[in-house]
Amino acid sequence: MIDIGNKKAIKREAKAEGFIRLKESTLRNIRDNDIKKGGVDEASKVAGILGAKLTPNAIPHCHPIPLESVEPSMKVEEDGVRVTCTVKARYKTGVEMESLMCVNSMLLTVWDMVKYLEKDDKGQYRGTEISGVRVLRKLKG
Repeated sequence: MIDIGNKKAIKREAKAEGFIRLKESTLRNIRDNDIKKGGVDEASKVAGILGAKLTPNAIPHCHPIPLESVEPSMKVEEDGVRVTCTVKARYKTGVEMESLMCVNSMLLTVWDMVKYLEKDDKGQYRGTEISGVRVLRKLKG
C-alpha cells in the first residue's frame, strides 16, 4: 500500500454510476416488484453498501477507510437499470474505489436477482449487459 501516514485527513467524496441493460419484460417485473428473490431496489442498495464497506478486502492496495456515508440509488429506465452511489469520508485518501465497488455490487445483485428472466432458451444472456461504470465526481477538501 502507499504510505499515507504524513497526509492530513480531509473531507472526501466520490460519486459513481453504472448501467445494466435488461429485457423490457424483466424491467416490468422489477417495476411490479414481481421478482422471485424479492425487491431488487432494496437488495441492490444493501449489496452496494456492503460492497463499499468491503472494498479493502477485495482490492489489495486499498486502505481501510472509515466511511461516514454510503448513498446508493437505483432507477429503472426504458432499457435497463441505472445505479449510482455517493460515498463520503474524512480521511487521508479518496473514496472513489468505494463508490465503484458500491456500483458494481449493486449491478451484480440486480443481474443475480433477474437472471432467470434474462436467459434465452439455451441459457445464454444475449442482451444482458453491464456498462458505463465510471466515477462521475470526486471531491477533495
